[in-house]
Amino acid sequence: MQTQMIGSPTDWIILIVVVLLVLGGSKKIPEIARAMGRSMGEFRKGRMEVEREINEAVKTENSTPAPQK
Repeated sequence: MQTQMIGSPTDWIILIVVVLLVLGGSKKIPEIARAMGRSMGEFRKGRMEVEREINEAVKTENSTPAPQK
């Protein structure tokens, strides 16, 4: 018989929920979820800002004429 590792996203979500219940109890779950949501929002904002700066740098680099020899 072959054992199967946790692989699907659903398995991971179930595992995380069980660990949260054991460690934090049911009263802490909304606080943890709120904090994770805020963290993800901040991460997205930072990622968008970096992408915007890269796009501006590429745009500026492409718009400057090449030096003549």
